[in-house]
Amino acid sequence: MEREGGGGSLFFRGLQNRSHEKMKLRTRKSTLYLSQQKSTGRGGDLLGENIYLVLFTIALRICNCFLVQTSFVPDEYWQSLEVAHHMVFNYGYLTWEWRERLRGYTYPLIFASIYKILHLLGKDSVQLLFFCQLCSWFTWYCCTRTLTNTMETVLTIIALFYYPLEGSKFMNSVKYSSLVALAFIIRPTALIPWIPLLFRHFWQEQRKLDLILHQFLPVGFVTLSFSLIIDRIFFGQWTLVQYNFLKFNVLQNVGSFYGSHPWHWYFSQGFPAVLGTHLPFFIHGCLLAPKRYRIFLVTVLWTLLVYSMLSHKEFRFIYPVLPFCMVFCGYSLNNLKLWKKPALSFLFLSNMFFALYTGLVHQRGTLDVMTNIQELCYNNTNISSASVLMMMPCHSTPYYSHVHHPLPMRFLQCPPDLTGKSDYLVEADIFYLNPLKWLYREFQNDSTLPTHLIIFSILEEEINPFLISNKYERTAVFFHTHFPERRTGSHIYVYERKLKGKLNQT
Repeated sequence: MEREGGGGSLFFRGLQNRSHEKMKLRTRKSTLYLSQQKSTGRGGDLLGENIYLVLFTIALRICNCFLVQTSFVPDEYWQSLEVAHHMVFNYGYLTWEWRERLRGYTYPLIFASIYKILHLLGKDSVQLLFFCQLCSWFTWYCCTRTLTNTMETVLTIIALFYYPLEGSKFMNSVKYSSLVALAFIIRPTALIPWIPLLFRHFWQEQRKLDLILHQFLPVGFVTLSFSLIIDRIFFGQWTLVQYNFLKFNVLQNVGSFYGSHPWHWYFSQGFPAVLGTHLPFFIHGCLLAPKRYRIFLVTVLWTLLVYSMLSHKEFRFIYPVLPFCMVFCGYSLNNLKLWKKPALSFLFLSNMFFALYTGLVHQRGTLDVMTNIQELCYNNTNISSASVLMMMPCHSTPYYSHVHHPLPMRFLQCPPDLTGKSDYLVEADIFYLNPLKWLYREFQNDSTLPTHLIIFSILEEEINPFLISNKYERTAVFFHTHFPERRTGSHIYVYERKLKGKLNQT
């Protein structure tokens, strides 16, 4: 529920250009007037007209990094940090997407470079690695996370700054198209919201052939070659991960394995939830905004329609359209008269509540418990004999990227069926059908029992006989959420196996 500076700057630039079109001001010799004229010029600077606003925004986002201490979705760790940790330290877990080469190494390489520098400097403590993760991006709840959707959104905002909204700007084509191409390399779906914008630019451009041959094609060739070379180095063979990504997730619809929603979900739930209390201002702005901004509304509707055709839906998928929406929200607020101050207060207070709650409270247990495991590694004298089993929905917690120690760990697996079996069940589903039976079958020999178990509170009563018979005692409790559901409990419990004369020290 963030208000993006990229959309706002486009809005105010549009108003400024519009005012210049309506009237011509006679020249004045006033020093004050001349200084104001100079200060309002854009000058091609990405920082915009108000340096103080930019500095305030940067300071706010730095604070933002420290005020997000919760988890959102597994991909923020398993598709970026965990992969980067494996690239640098040669241990970690690569999910099925990497075995099938659906993901490219371009994005994780950013974090791997940071990890490697810290390692060479001898500063690769888990706290610094986590700090680097938190300081990556610039929005409150989602854009401080290491999701590919995050980088997709950031690149979209910057590209919008250079997009020729007011007409043909041939020299800016390379700038914004390069950013769009990079976003596509990182996440192929990043191209979806840019399709109507690219067509609009092509339609308005007088030198259409030059735009294609001298701008778009060279940019596409360079960025795609860059991606191919990086993935050739790490996969060991030539791989077009963007094609694999689209084949599995769109053509074969493998994403539906992780859940499906009705076609209208983005319109009835997803989009209203992402906009939050900005929704009435967005609708109001759509009714008032000038014709030139209709392309942004078309972009939003187009993106929602395309994603609605896919069965697997998530809030984060439509995050890149939020900057477009903020253009209309800003236009709405600008046109309010008596109600402007109450509206601003309402937006600030309502969004601050949701931001602080989701950033500091909701779903924080899965991060806190990994801090506990990391402390176990560095404070336990018997760490060589320690092991951890996470009996939770798969990928509930981060992994070695947060522990940063080759401690034997195991979690319940859940790769999708790529063979077409009708009776296919993942390990996590088999476990939850009868957790107690699974445990007794899996650990028939006491010597194979893990020293530590991590579970959600909702599972404790069901596996209590196993815990008692094998001398497990609860040693830590972490709050997770006020809204437990299905396999996710309100708290996370850590159990440690206590044996006479051989106590594990934590």
